[in-house]
Amino acid sequence: MTLPVALSGKDVIGQAKTGTGKTLGFGLPLLERVTVPADVEAGRAVPELLTNAPQALVVVPTRELCQQVTNDLQTAGKVRNVRVLAIYGGRAYEPQVEALKKGVDVVVGTPGRLLDLAGQRKLDLSHVRGLVLDEADEMLDLGFLPDVERIIQLLPAKRQTMLFSATMPGAVIGLARRYMSQPTHISATSPDDAGATVANTTQRVYRAHSMDKPEMVARILQAEGRGLAMIFCRTKRTAADIADQLAQRGFASGAVHGDLGQGAREQALRAFRNGKVDVLVCTDVAARGIDVEGVTHVINYQSPEEEKTYLHRIGRTGRAGASGIAVTLVDWDDIPRWQLINKALDLGFPDPPETYSTSPHLFEELNIPAGTKGILPRTDRTRAGLSAERVEDLGETGGRGRKSAGPSSRTSASATEERPARTRTPRQRRRTRGGTPLEAGEAQTAQTVTATAPAATGAVDTAEGADGTEPRIPRRRRRTRVSVPAEAAEAVAATVAQPVADVFVEPLAEAKADADAEVATKPRRRRTRAAKPAVEAVDTVEAVAPSVVADGGTKAETKPRRRTRAKAPVEADTAKAAVAAEADAPAAEAKPRRRRTRAAVAQPES
Repeated sequence: MTLPVALSGKDVIGQAKTGTGKTLGFGLPLLERVTVPADVEAGRAVPELLTNAPQALVVVPTRELCQQVTNDLQTAGKVRNVRVLAIYGGRAYEPQVEALKKGVDVVVGTPGRLLDLAGQRKLDLSHVRGLVLDEADEMLDLGFLPDVERIIQLLPAKRQTMLFSATMPGAVIGLARRYMSQPTHISATSPDDAGATVANTTQRVYRAHSMDKPEMVARILQAEGRGLAMIFCRTKRTAADIADQLAQRGFASGAVHGDLGQGAREQALRAFRNGKVDVLVCTDVAARGIDVEGVTHVINYQSPEEEKTYLHRIGRTGRAGASGIAVTLVDWDDIPRWQLINKALDLGFPDPPETYSTSPHLFEELNIPAGTKGILPRTDRTRAGLSAERVEDLGETGGRGRKSAGPSSRTSASATEERPARTRTPRQRRRTRGGTPLEAGEAQTAQTVTATAPAATGAVDTAEGADGTEPRIPRRRRRTRVSVPAEAAEAVAATVAQPVADVFVEPLAEAKADADAEVATKPRRRRTRAAKPAVEAVDTVEAVAPSVVADGGTKAETKPRRRTRAKAPVEADTAKAAVAAEADAPAAEAKPRRRRTRAAVAQPES
């Protein structure tokens, strides 16, 4: 009914049930309107009509449907050598842009990628003679309508427009007339098939519990005569979960939903067509237009949202005159929604029977062998599975000016090989101790005394590194605990030049001997804080004196002295004052002992 009207160049609104051949209903007239070199050679067209720009455009809602329509049009136009190109998202830009540069006759695409390439001026739509909106009710929905309007604005005003869908509400027809010129509405039905659904499809509706649904599905899939099966879910998470559960039960299952990458979606659909996978779990993204031969069972794991979705779901079986079975599992919460769908389509299932995986009527109506369990026997696991189908490399989809990433299995080693060579030696961080590498630590320790004195006076360290490199300048510390001025260093050097025994050793030894004699004769008492610094000062001076004798005064100059609250600078006058205080200690003991305040303690320290 469509071919004579469409071949005459008039606008057409085509409506027919799923599986009745709508693709070739608009595809054949579209291919006839395209001018190819074979037409010029045969004298049916003039050379001026030849162009490398697209002459026909088909807009579809989903990527899977885009690929399927492209394959059908390529098969139909193979004799005339019509160039057909699929343009949809999820694939790299570069192959599609290269194909457009070489020349294309018919473009089949999704709205997003079409607008993207048209905005980049890679797609020229000014020569389009025919426009087709497949699944028109979905394309004119509120989600796609702005994109479709932008695409129509890029087309010539004089063109042929055709809309095709299995469901065409009145509001959509009224909206479509805005873009069409006196369209002819064709609704094709068979005389013996007056209902909304296909008569060859047997429908079964059961009220099922959500926790028992996986077991019911596993038993339905073991029915006698079951071929390929499609299971539809409302959410992406449910589809992924059911696919995993069926795989654990032994079924060769695959999933198609929006959370998967385009490569994984095409892999699952390709494995389903090739027979490597016999169960395809999907969302409504695969409910429209997907035509796979041999689908005998469609299971609605969750009730659809509306009657249009139900028609498209069960239309995946019973196609092209074949018979099929559609099973719908309705949860208790979905009963009101199902009753609305049942009333709209007049299905005759207003109150589905309550059914479980062990119900006898489930086995009888679906021809399930008695004693079937929810796990597929190992003898029946003959399918190759999803892993047997390779994942096609689709390249990166980053956007403008980005190069394709090549094979997706590129390893990190190969990626490292492609990096440019380094142009400079990287900085190597080495641990040091006081500006000296740890490797030279032992050698530097032996020269500590001789190397420290020049460093204290600001001289340059002449010691070489452990590897024989150039002399290094030690790191200069700006702030130290005890700083030694140049004048003090000269005074200490002059003092050390005198006999050390006359200056330090003999007076200190005599003072200590007198103090020890007095302590031995008197009873033991608790020392006060005033007497403690004196003894400590004596010990400190004794400790300093040998070092001065051994190092010749160098070590006393550079080694910082530890500062404490009770200690005073080590000088000869301080030592004599400490000895005198120790000698006068008996006079202090004679007085009554009193508790000293914090201020009194702090005064001698200051």
